[in-house]
Amino acid sequence: MPVDPGCLDGRIMKCLTFFLLLPETFKKSKKSGGRAGGKVQACYEIVPLALKRKMAAELYPAQHTDIPDNATAKKNALHIPPHSSPPPPPLHNLNNNHIDTDHWQSSHPTLRERNALMFNNELMADVHFIVGPAGASKKVPAHKYILAVGSSVFYAMFYGDLAEVKSEIHIPDVEPAAFLILLKYLYSDEIDLEADTVLATLYAAKKYIVPALAKACVNFLETSLEAKNACVLLSQSRLFEEPELTLRCWEVIDAQAELALKSEGFCEIDLPTLEIIVTRETLNTKEDVVFEAVVSWADAECKRQGLPATPTNKRNVLGKALYLVRIPTMTLEEFANGAAQSDILTLEETRSIFLWYTAANKPQLEFPLVKRKGLAPQRCHRFQSSAYRSNQWRYRGRCDSIQFAVDKRIFIGGLGLYGSSCGKAEYSVKIELKRQGVVLAQNLTKFVSDGSSNTFSVWFEHPVQVEQDTFYTVSAILDGNELSYFGQEGMTEVQCGKVTFQFQCSSDSTNGTGVQGGQIPELIFYA
Repeated sequence: MPVDPGCLDGRIMKCLTFFLLLPETFKKSKKSGGRAGGKVQACYEIVPLALKRKMAAELYPAQHTDIPDNATAKKNALHIPPHSSPPPPPLHNLNNNHIDTDHWQSSHPTLRERNALMFNNELMADVHFIVGPAGASKKVPAHKYILAVGSSVFYAMFYGDLAEVKSEIHIPDVEPAAFLILLKYLYSDEIDLEADTVLATLYAAKKYIVPALAKACVNFLETSLEAKNACVLLSQSRLFEEPELTLRCWEVIDAQAELALKSEGFCEIDLPTLEIIVTRETLNTKEDVVFEAVVSWADAECKRQGLPATPTNKRNVLGKALYLVRIPTMTLEEFANGAAQSDILTLEETRSIFLWYTAANKPQLEFPLVKRKGLAPQRCHRFQSSAYRSNQWRYRGRCDSIQFAVDKRIFIGGLGLYGSSCGKAEYSVKIELKRQGVVLAQNLTKFVSDGSSNTFSVWFEHPVQVEQDTFYTVSAILDGNELSYFGQEGMTEVQCGKVTFQFQCSSDSTNGTGVQGGQIPELIFYA
């Protein structure tokens, strides 16, 4: 066994030769009477220096074996030569924090800080996880005690009756990035969520029963929820049994059904989720949109299964989901221009549906016949009365605008506007919804008023999600009859069902509309 030359000082060699020659010393002592001048000689004085050198050379042939005399040994005993090998490299965790192995405890005064340094760190690690599928797995060091304190699953894994004894544990069903987010929370209470990994993190948090992290994932998903990802998140919320997230997904899908069904995410959902969406009574869209979405899903499913997207294969992958579409509730024109030409229906089905539209004796159909209820729009009216005068309300390309905020999340569908006070008239109008100066939706449309003080609805192309406790600006620029009705006795706060609206004046308003009076008497919304 090689020995560091720095360790071969006089003291160590004296001890070695003492023990090696101890039996011979006693033999010689006995032969010579064991005494010299009444005192026992020390063994290192009995053994000659030349013999010491010879024995050392036999024991350590590759090392420098000069044995110092007693005076030199005493001098060397005061000096410990420096270690000749380079110092060990500093340890790293995921965030590249350099840990000084001599002083990290004293430089991090709190337990949370010291635990955080151990995250993804080999220092004192007593278990390793092989995370991810074969070929894309990562090795992650960890510390059993910290994991067991934060998760009952890890506690059972390491300290339960059937505790895991292997030093490496394979977890093929969890993504490495999500597992690291889970561990970082267990080590430091820090939660770093990203859109790309939040679903995988939710799965990991559910698997290892870490409810605080799971709740944070759900909150993150609710905040980022929009029409384009609502169907995918609905599928995941059902899988993870998260009723609050499921409810939020339905709110978005119902109110913004056309956007949700036309999104790429809709084509990624599983068949049971597809069926439950298509059976939804409150989808706020036309039936031809539902049919087109189902056909798009069938195309995507054929590709996932490696099948050519033929009409027969599409029908096969859809199964009974095709017969959940309420085709007879389309208009005849919508059916003739869409479903009838899709080739996914058989000739007999197409013929029967045409007869159902036109014949007195309607054939039996396998498709539902009752139209969806959809969502009923609600109206927030902010004026207590309306009036007209011979010199008011005029339109010359100026903007009528008002700001509002709500205490619950809603979807703005459009505005109710006043019309002419001088009989029937047609107006062109540009309506707009903004948040902090950013345009969220706008539409250029027309409406016809009948000369009454009623309000007339104008709609955005799609309902727009409005978050709570944030002020939004709605505006309208009308072009038409100079004089119209206008509102008065405006209210700063209006209760509409379970939603409370607050109003304030907008700096965009250049035609006189404000909280107390003017145009834009109604906000049309879904909640």
